Amino acid sequence: MPAAVLIGAQWGDEGKGKATDLLGSRLDYVVKFNGGNNAGHTVVIGDEKYALHLLPSGILTPGVTPVIANGVVVDIEVLFEELEALEVRGVDVSKLRISANAHLITQYHRTLDKVTERFLGKRQIGTTGRGIGPAYADKINRVGIRMQDLFDENILRQKVEGALDQKNHLLVKVYNRRAIGVDEVVEELLGYVERLRPMVTDTSLLLHRALDAGETVLFEGGQATMLDVDHGTYPFVTSSNATSGGAVTGSGIAPNRIDRVIAVVKAYTTRVGAGPFPTELFDEWGDFLTEQGHEFGTTTGRKRRTGWYDAPIARYAARINGVTDFVLTKLDVLTGIERIPVAVAYEVDGERVDEVPVSQSDFHHAKPIYEEFPGWSEDISGAREFADLPANAQSYVRELEAMSGSRISAIGVGPGRDEIVTLHDLLG
Repeated sequence: MPAAVLIGAQWGDEGKGKATDLLGSRLDYVVKFNGGNNAGHTVVIGDEKYALHLLPSGILTPGVTPVIANGVVVDIEVLFEELEALEVRGVDVSKLRISANAHLITQYHRTLDKVTERFLGKRQIGTTGRGIGPAYADKINRVGIRMQDLFDENILRQKVEGALDQKNHLLVKVYNRRAIGVDEVVEELLGYVERLRPMVTDTSLLLHRALDAGETVLFEGGQATMLDVDHGTYPFVTSSNATSGGAVTGSGIAPNRIDRVIAVVKAYTTRVGAGPFPTELFDEWGDFLTEQGHEFGTTTGRKRRTGWYDAPIARYAARINGVTDFVLTKLDVLTGIERIPVAVAYEVDGERVDEVPVSQSDFHHAKPIYEEFPGWSEDISGAREFADLPANAQSYVRELEAMSGSRISAIGVGPGRDEIVTLHDLLG
């Protein structure tokens, strides 16, 4: 049975939760391998809508073991808020497993995230202020706190003391904030120990054994390709590797265990936060996409920036991730548009460029070169076969497929879990 990686092909919010849910009944494990609670998945099941931030979306599927792997940074307070909210709604969360090597987000990470972002002024990155960046910085600086440290109070205290020794000087002397006490941090973290103990384990070993036993594992990326810290629009990115390679380092499984790479891409483009966005719209069409697509962040509620489909970005995502299958979402949002523009290339300094420029400056100044395709007015939410789609919708999908670098294997035609057209088996 396969190990598959599911990632976003644009700047996030493409509908990865729905793609995971589509596969749910065939999965044994769903693994979150990067990020924290700075991104969200919205999953619609019947009349119920679930907004997940830190938890893998597979937690909603009975029989699936959800895993938070070592590449994730965990805010324990948020973790238990999400778990309790699901339990109240009757969701069984007892199978959740968390890597002993996952790093923690503490109150001082959240504080530093907010004050440093304000301090940047016009140079703000557009972070969510949830402490993700500072927690990853501590991980790289080797002063981070891991899940396993919670189970040794002496080690935990030493690590908190070491982290706060420098941070309190920064908070007090540079940002004019109060110092954070070691005791208050340690006491807060120790308060979660007994509840966490049954969940924390060696998830790398767990996943290797699952694959050896022929079970199906899905590695679910947070954020998306263009927010990857190495391959995204740096510095306007997240602090982890959101591409398929991040599934390897972020979970402790070997690269030769991965069989499929599924990338989710919207039928148009959105992003949240600052940074370049060549096809961004500032007119009535931007408002149309925002309203029709309900483009507001699952985690933050922030209005998303909207633009037309960007084929060079899709090709870039296909190349960087080794995409075997695209899932095209929100095709229904384009219903009613007479002519649909698609960016097929860019103009940079008067010259046509067919790929994403390596220079951030060039990408920032890139102007999209559009081709227009005929739209459709029919309601497509009831389509379940490709032939059910209007001819122009079929043509639009085929044109995107031809210019995006890999096949389109599923198409979202509405927000519901069953509102999808399947062209190819995602795990086959």
